[in-house]
Amino acid sequence: MAVNIGLLLIRLVVGLTFVGHGAQKLFGWFGGTGISGTGSFLEAVGIKEGAKVWAILAGLFELIGGLLFAAGVLSWLGAIMIVIVMIDAIFTVHGKNGYWANNGGFEYNFVLIAVAVGVALIGPGDLVLLYKP
Repeated sequence: MAVNIGLLLIRLVVGLTFVGHGAQKLFGWFGGTGISGTGSFLEAVGIKEGAKVWAILAGLFELIGGLLFAAGVLSWLGAIMIVIVMIDAIFTVHGKNGYWANNGGFEYNFVLIAVAVGVALIGPGDLVLLYKP
């Protein structure tokens, strides 16, 4: 039972954090900038074409991926969505700053990728939103 509780804790913290980040990008909730602000940020980091479309996609991947991951429903798909967003963050923002987060690097993104892939590989556990036979 401890393994299932541990997986639930990991899924809820990571998944709901991504839900919050998606809501920041899409709706401006939780101190976020919404689609316009996220689009402007993406333009500033070099994504000139379709920045608002990419802002929407990133927000949707975070929101939906986080919900699936947290709920343990198609958690492998949620993990893939989380990994895609984190790889994109590494290539567009953090990668040029090296590894360590205190220098703006990709350390945190890399940890989240490892957690998402790890949970996807071992499964969500028995404590999921829908009954698991």
